[in-house]
Amino acid sequence: MNDTLLYGLTACALIGLGVFGLIANPAPLRKILAFNIAGSGVFLLAGAVARRGAAAGFGGDPVLQALLITGIVVAFSATALAVALVLRLNAVTGDVTLAEPPAEPTDDND
Repeated sequence: MNDTLLYGLTACALIGLGVFGLIANPAPLRKILAFNIAGSGVFLLAGAVARRGAAAGFGGDPVLQALLITGIVVAFSATALAVALVLRLNAVTGDVTLAEPPAEPTDDND
């Protein structure tokens, strides 16, 4: 098993774990964390593809490297924005869930 295959399999595992976390967890902070894990898998997969091209003698692709760096910066800023929105949601509602509160029962016996 070579390094590129190991990186690719690890990236697929991270993407799968992140998607599972997005689907399975209802809490917004856990969804943000799961989205970051899936994004890290995508970055690792793109890096593995770039490494495979460099290992074949083509040289590293500077465009892919620039896209990876830009993607990491954008992911960081999107995470900061999402956490700020969750904190604002907590300040306004006192809760960090996005589910509707249960309706109060009405008394129709009057």
